[in-house]
Amino acid sequence: MRNNLPDINVSEPCVVIWAVFVLSSVMGYRPVIIVHGILDGPRQFEILSTFINQSHPGTSVTTLALYDYICSMKPLWQQVDGFREAIRPIMERADDGVHLICFSQGGLICRGVLATLPMHNVHSLIFLSSPLAGQYGDSSYLKYFFPKFIKSRLYRFCYTTWGQGISICNYWNDPHQRERYLKSNIYLAPLNGEIEHANSTVWRDSFLRIQKLVLIGGQDDGVITPWESSIFGFYDSNETVVEMEKQDWYLRDAFGLKTLNSEGAVVKCVVPGVHHTSWHSNLTVYKNCIDKWLN
Repeated sequence: MRNNLPDINVSEPCVVIWAVFVLSSVMGYRPVIIVHGILDGPRQFEILSTFINQSHPGTSVTTLALYDYICSMKPLWQQVDGFREAIRPIMERADDGVHLICFSQGGLICRGVLATLPMHNVHSLIFLSSPLAGQYGDSSYLKYFFPKFIKSRLYRFCYTTWGQGISICNYWNDPHQRERYLKSNIYLAPLNGEIEHANSTVWRDSFLRIQKLVLIGGQDDGVITPWESSIFGFYDSNETVVEMEKQDWYLRDAFGLKTLNSEGAVVKCVVPGVHHTSWHSNLTVYKNCIDKWLN
């Protein structure tokens, strides 16, 4: 049914739509929309755009530059509003639907966009090393944003009203502070159905409109922690990784992931030896994990 850190240019505007458009497809390929990750922008995805147009000539590839670079630290719901309004007209022009490739933090933004676009027409939703079940690790990004914190203490900031105003705190998931996370998190917890909210049914129905869900990640990522978060796994209170199929929200089918998986719509593509900032420029990753889902 269903088919180390980049340079930061603080002079970049927070909300600018910069797109790479290729001639309309003569081969019938669906348009591709790329959503960047934290501290990223369009420049980081030029190689990926080239890969797409080499294997799918004539594809329209749009790389959005909203909330790029330093502005990617803004709260995710705010970013979702901007990305949704940029993505909506592209979808409306695509009668046969679109493909969405979302890198790192961009994967969580894409989830928010689809949740609030209940009549979207996304065919393949491709998450490229995204912290889908949350983040809990002393990565280089954490040290950049919070040089005075270690992971075991960051909850003291993230699980506050002020903390939830910074993007990374919207998906900071401390397995030792479960109660505080569920009480304070305003983004990831409701998206994953970990807390009840008025939009649960609408968001679930929207998620189920996806035709193919592709989860890409690997053990040498070095940033997403645990790396299994990119395939919906996460730590328990002992910091033992619990796989997607054993997560409580999966078993309850809280946002539709279990249903998609049972229909054969979920694909996991695990690739060793790829660092976090190289996923979108690695030809092997593209050929093995992305290419086939862009028809």
